[in-house]
Amino acid sequence: MQYKRILLKLSGEALMGNRQYGIDPDRLQEYAKEIKQLTDKNVEVAIVIGGGNIFRGLAGATSGMDRVQGDHMGMLATVINGLALQGALEDEGIPTRLQSAIKINEVAEPFIRRRAMRHLEKGRVVIFGGGTGNPYFTTDSAAVLRAIEICADVILKGTRVDGIYTSDPEKDANATKFDNISFDEVLKKGLKVMDTTAFTLSQENDLPIIVFDMNTKGNLLKVVSGENIGTKVNI
Repeated sequence: MQYKRILLKLSGEALMGNRQYGIDPDRLQEYAKEIKQLTDKNVEVAIVIGGGNIFRGLAGATSGMDRVQGDHMGMLATVINGLALQGALEDEGIPTRLQSAIKINEVAEPFIRRRAMRHLEKGRVVIFGGGTGNPYFTTDSAAVLRAIEICADVILKGTRVDGIYTSDPEKDANATKFDNISFDEVLKKGLKVMDTTAFTLSQENDLPIIVFDMNTKGNLLKVVSGENIGTKVNI
């Protein structure tokens, strides 16, 4: 395996599958099986999931809701998704711990960096819920922050698109894909990989990002094995 410890970033929308809202159990099971392929090869896996399939704070704010209140609701949504993924992983026999940046002691451990790293060393998958614990920060920012804190080798951003393109490939048939691209090029070309805060934090800490299609069976293992899947953003 090219990477020993990874941070997998999944969007909340990814858990919907073909549904319009909520969580698709079949999609959860598919992801759990993909992750098991890594743990079977002793790759240490940490995960951050968004909450957009349940509630998105920024969307609430545009409808007149208080932004801080909305973001707190979004944080709770990520914990719900984390619990769902934890259940799916444990159904596959994978020991899993859910840690939350906001205190919900009855359902999740509080985030403690040293404890998280110890779980990873013992072969447990660690899911980080609750975002950063602060409003105005996205789960992209939480993913980069946690990846840096646990000394991950790479951030794997699983999407429904197989990499970074010159434009949206779902709207532009002439869009071309990058296999590799630097942080500076992404900024110069105005490409959307993560929000600016998350992307800058990753750049400043020399933490590479790989954007790939999580919904293609076997892709996750191929990426971690070092195959040229998706788009790699690095120095």
